[in-house]
Amino acid sequence: MNINTFDDLLLAARHQPDAQRLLMVFAAATLPDDCTAEQRARFEAGEGGELSPIMCVDKTPEELGSFAALQAESRQFGQPWVLVFVAGMSGQGPRAPTAEEARKPLEGMVQAIKDGRLEHFIPFDQQGQAVSLQ
Repeated sequence: MNINTFDDLLLAARHQPDAQRLLMVFAAATLPDDCTAEQRARFEAGEGGELSPIMCVDKTPEELGSFAALQAESRQFGQPWVLVFVAGMSGQGPRAPTAEEARKPLEGMVQAIKDGRLEHFIPFDQQGQAVSLQ
């Protein structure tokens, strides 16, 4: 199955043989304190910058419902984001991993994003479309 949207991912997760928990890290575009004037100008024009994790959550596909529901929930925290990185965590049979079991992997995911190690995650934009980071 091709995953082009967040809702495609939800559908795929619901059809896995083992129950899933999705780990999500929301990232904002930021500018480092030591940026150059040129970098600042590009950033203010909507280009460049770096991705910084600002909040994270883990949920089962059933708890999420849809991308629209996730987007609405994220707005409650008042932190604008540009991408949400998602990874899946398998349980055993019908038992999904618990939030406690997901805590350390989610913390590791946040650190990986800070370090720029993004290859194991699917990033989605604010419209729920999968994006390619190159």
